[in-house]
Amino acid sequence: MGTPSTHFSESPEDPFSLRRAASAVLDDRGTVVGWSARAQELLGYPAGKVLGRAWQDLLVDAGDLPVVRSVVVAAVKAGGWFGVLPVRHRDGQRVEMGFRARAIAREGGGREWFLVGAPAAEVIAWERDRALLDGLYRRSPIGLVTYGPDRAVIRVNRAVEKASGVPAEAPVGHRPREFMIDEDAGPADERVRHVLETGEPLIFTEQSARSRHDPGRERIVSVSAFRMEDPAGRVLGVAETIEDVTDRHRAQRRLALLNEASALIGTSLDVTQTARELAGVAVQGLADYCSVDLLEPVTLGDEPVPGTAGPLLRAALAPPERRAPFQEGDVVPLLPESPQARCLAERRPILEGLLSLRPEWYAMDRRRIEIATGLGVHSLIAVPLVARGLVLGVVSLWRSRNSEPFEDGDAAVAQELSSRAAVSIDNARRFTQQQSAALTLQRSLLPSVASDLPAVEVACRYLPASGEPGIGGDWFDVIPLSGARVALVVGDVVGHGIHAAASMGRLRASARTLASLDLEPDEVVARLDDLVSLLATELEANAEGNHSAIEQVLGATCLYAVYDPVSQHCSLARAGHPAPLVSTPDGEVTVLDLPAGPPLGLGGLPFETFDLDLPEGSLLTLYTNGLLEARNGDIDAALKDLHACLAQVTDPLEQTCRTVVEALLPKDHRPIDDIALLIARTRVLRPQNVASWQLPLEATAAARARELTTAKLAEWGLSELAFTTELVASELVTNAYRYATGPATLRLIRTHCLICEVSDTSHTSPHLRRALSTDEGGRGLFLVAQLTERWGTRYAHDGKTVWTEQPLPPA
Repeated sequence: MGTPSTHFSESPEDPFSLRRAASAVLDDRGTVVGWSARAQELLGYPAGKVLGRAWQDLLVDAGDLPVVRSVVVAAVKAGGWFGVLPVRHRDGQRVEMGFRARAIAREGGGREWFLVGAPAAEVIAWERDRALLDGLYRRSPIGLVTYGPDRAVIRVNRAVEKASGVPAEAPVGHRPREFMIDEDAGPADERVRHVLETGEPLIFTEQSARSRHDPGRERIVSVSAFRMEDPAGRVLGVAETIEDVTDRHRAQRRLALLNEASALIGTSLDVTQTARELAGVAVQGLADYCSVDLLEPVTLGDEPVPGTAGPLLRAALAPPERRAPFQEGDVVPLLPESPQARCLAERRPILEGLLSLRPEWYAMDRRRIEIATGLGVHSLIAVPLVARGLVLGVVSLWRSRNSEPFEDGDAAVAQELSSRAAVSIDNARRFTQQQSAALTLQRSLLPSVASDLPAVEVACRYLPASGEPGIGGDWFDVIPLSGARVALVVGDVVGHGIHAAASMGRLRASARTLASLDLEPDEVVARLDDLVSLLATELEANAEGNHSAIEQVLGATCLYAVYDPVSQHCSLARAGHPAPLVSTPDGEVTVLDLPAGPPLGLGGLPFETFDLDLPEGSLLTLYTNGLLEARNGDIDAALKDLHACLAQVTDPLEQTCRTVVEALLPKDHRPIDDIALLIARTRVLRPQNVASWQLPLEATAAARARELTTAKLAEWGLSELAFTTELVASELVTNAYRYATGPATLRLIRTHCLICEVSDTSHTSPHLRRALSTDEGGRGLFLVAQLTERWGTRYAHDGKTVWTEQPLPPA
């Protein structure tokens, strides 16, 4: 019997293909009736030696005969058999062969057995490959899809079926765009086309995959693909492996979000800005909406009371949503059973995966829920903001456009994100608290400028620096002096912070004290210089390494000016401070060229007084260097603009101040350094409001002073002050007569009060004392102090002046 013919296509790798396998035919009695040439090659027996003989006698050793017989019995029962059996080669060697036995019905009755065999190693390798192929389709956890040349699906394995929830036969015969949603189908179809046309494999390409069967479920898959070809090179299609890497991708995305948050949250020390940064980061990769609600004390910079859950204020909402029930700055009610209240009470994240499964949540606040559901909100995470053991507020993350609900991994990321942000918010809160305290301190040290001074009309501006230090040492003051005069002071302590503000306060208080002594400007600056040197010495002894505080004090600058509205005379002295500007009534603006002097505390050079006369209506502008440095540091351009603003002499002073600030400070920007600006418009006391007489120091001087005083007060309509004033003038002239030489000068000035002055050539200071009942004198100054509102003594190079002030009677 010859070898059966076949007409089916065979794989060249199949060890049982007729080209590669040995074949034999046995009759019912086990006699060999057919023997192929390949059988002769593998076992060494030519057909003539085998045909007509029983196969077990020829090919099986006696020791293997029981096993062979048991196989024959099983094959007869089953009608076929496959497996490995030992056979004897012609040279006597024992050879392992893989066999397939199959019963074939004969014409006329009976049957024959057709056997094909191949070396066992080849058969095992082939079966292993077949098992691998079967495993890829049935048991592999990695998805497998095969496409035909037309890019239609031929077959998918069970991993794809399990992952997608779609029956394995559903995609068969369809292209990707027919069973995937449009935004994912395009890349998938293009990927298959590219591999088919070019033969270039794809390795670990990640992409989104969502089926039309479940469009709300997004999966991230890693795809590798290669082109399938037959031995002749004919393209059979594309095989594609698909691994679900959604968890890994989400973990990487969450890690990237946390890394990004480190750079984007906490860029400023502003509580609201930090809350907005947190909300902005959350909606970039975690939620569709994010709201940050803080306890009210936190927004003010105060520390919340532990254990309390007061009203919440919405600090941030991202993205902005005009339909939201609460906008930034609104009070948000904290309902007891809400997720937000529970997360604050329990200090842990509260995850509501599907809000539709929690009907009681809807009943808590019908208005809020109706609006939220109108926005498509379906999932929520509420996370407490906790720092240093203090609850600062709550972060609420919502999903609406993203149809997948939040999961535990999202809650963990939200908690980590909120924990990091809470530290930044708490730092901003503490800075706000310190800055508020420092600004309160600084502003309390700045003067409230009087608007009814007889010497000048004043307008001023103080602009604190931007940035972390917040406050600085710039200051100004307007100090009323005796004789209707006024002192104008501007100073600058180097640096920022509490030390600078405290140093500024000490300098300002000292300047006021020195001004009350009616010292000349150069003397005042010299005394301040001594004070700063003393402060630096004290700080050096107690600073404990805080050298910045010492440098702040030693680098201080100051400008001190005194203006007299009677004489229109102005005296100035400065210690390292920018020179003031004078605008005359005709609009001419000049920088006063007064000696600069060294900064306070450095010493080395004396301080000098610069004198000039100012026409009525002149502007005297004092400022700190922050004004000229506010705009890009271009001092020349800033000074030019300042000249232009101050040339409008007749404009209201408040308007001039506003114009200067707008011209020199960039719009919507706070200065990088403190700015103090003081503009004074000079006034002049009319001659009819001033009366002056020179009296010879003789016995009749006091009587003459009483006569002159009484007559002038009658002329001014102040007769009711005559008795008091003539007594004061008499006592002061009498003291001059007793203790001074040369003539004395009596002067009366009518302003908002009545001023009486007596000047002489003596530098001896009068002393007020309480006379005994037996003393005949010594009560003069005591009476003067009792009859007047204020009195004092000022000194000049050529003598002294004793002055008094009395309030004018009601009009």
